[in-house]
Amino acid sequence: MSTPNAVTAIPAAHSDAALAHFRAAMQFETDCSDVAGALASGAPGFVLLDVRSPALFARGHVPGALNLPHGKIVASKLADYPADTLFVTYCAGPHCNGATRGALRCAQLGRPVKVMIGGITGWLDEGFDLATGDAAP
Repeated sequence: MSTPNAVTAIPAAHSDAALAHFRAAMQFETDCSDVAGALASGAPGFVLLDVRSPALFARGHVPGALNLPHGKIVASKLADYPADTLFVTYCAGPHCNGATRGALRCAQLGRPVKVMIGGITGWLDEGFDLATGDAAP
């Protein structure tokens, strides 16, 4: 028998509990690769929000993203979208909570929302390119 370590000292959850946990996590987040694939399909089924500042957005953003800083996510900015529109938020990366702040704002407005984990850092780590320049559709 091996000696417990930091990984094995606490047993893994039962598979039913793990299934519930991981299924729930997927309701709240998606990743860069899944977003890229959905965008490439031409019909992603969501609106991608870059919640960073306009200056950071202009320096580099996910192609197809709209710039809406998290502090400016208000009902009037989302009014042109049907109530069931899924929003996916992202920010700089794992060191930034802007995507979570943006998702919180969307949820407070009663909008479906997920966070793209990894943000710009994850996008680049996956080998995807950034677009540059302003975009204010």
